[in-house]
Amino acid sequence: MTDLPATNRTMLTELKPEGVLELYLADLPMPQPKDHEVVVKVLATPINPSDLGLMVGASDVATARAISRDGLPGVQMDVAEAGMRFMASRMGQAMPIGNEGCGVVVAAGASDAAQALLGKTVALIGGEIYAQYRCLAAMACMPLPDGTDPKDGASCFVNPLTSLGFVETMKMEGYKGIVHAAAASNLGQMLVKICKADGIPLVNIVRSEAQVELLKGIGAEIILNSNDADFVDQLTDAIEKTEAFLGFDPIGGGKLAGQILGAMETAAVRRMTSYSRYGSDQMKQVYIYGALDVGPTILNRNFGLTWGLSGWLLTPFMAKAGAEIVGRMRARVAAELTTTFKSHYSHEVSLEQAVEVAVLQAYNAKRTAEKYLIRP
Repeated sequence: MTDLPATNRTMLTELKPEGVLELYLADLPMPQPKDHEVVVKVLATPINPSDLGLMVGASDVATARAISRDGLPGVQMDVAEAGMRFMASRMGQAMPIGNEGCGVVVAAGASDAAQALLGKTVALIGGEIYAQYRCLAAMACMPLPDGTDPKDGASCFVNPLTSLGFVETMKMEGYKGIVHAAAASNLGQMLVKICKADGIPLVNIVRSEAQVELLKGIGAEIILNSNDADFVDQLTDAIEKTEAFLGFDPIGGGKLAGQILGAMETAAVRRMTSYSRYGSDQMKQVYIYGALDVGPTILNRNFGLTWGLSGWLLTPFMAKAGAEIVGRMRARVAAELTTTFKSHYSHEVSLEQAVEVAVLQAYNAKRTAEKYLIRP
């Protein structure tokens, strides 16, 4: 077993009773692996929207100011009364962050599965990865091909498995195509490539002409700009053409989910041969899988009575899908790591830089084409 340092520098987030949230670094005791576990030296870990939900929660990032705890840097942010109520269950808990990453296994427990990973570059999932080292079960690691750049391996799980999960959901629920919002994201670009390779109709919704051109460049066929005056008409025509009655929306708040459901209904009604006051009998489903807009989800009930709007999360999906499907998904990610599932990062920062006020405010803005990678 490799000699490890005594401490492990880790990013923590903590809600305090005085109405503030602190994001800070701490040197914690180095974890020691049990028989079924490995210790991974973390070399790259992305900042995903799901990570930001824990990092900053309902705090006001505009109020961020620098602090120091035990000689290490951090940030403090104000939290309004409503935010304190929303996050009450985490009060006083110093919570580690980071859903996924990539690194090298530097220590391993006694089991054959753990020992087999020693010295290997692996992708890992399981939280607490914004740290210099992470101890976790060997089964939570995915071995990567020799020579894999940790930058390529850092985002192996959340975006790739989510995009593949959308396709598997489509198959499991009997749909023929997909509508995807905020489609110019890293995840959206992966979905474009998957659907193109697999012959699946995909309706992409973006917010600017620059994003239209971006998706055209990677082979997307149907791209709609939600800021166009006739967007809803274009969306309806695209759904009628593709029979894409399944949607995935990472925005959450605002009117887009309702617009998608409404366009689905109009497209379905066009195929009806007789009138029904209950609307079409075509099942129309939109899943919200993010919170880019934390405001209310606005629905104008113009889509009949055969519809669904609910949440979609990767971990429950994988539990439902089962080992065979998940194994197939993971194998495809490993095989297409530098093609279909390659992530692009606009900025790379250290743990210390990630808790600087200006850097935090920049990555919390969640701008399309701006994705941050932490290099612990």
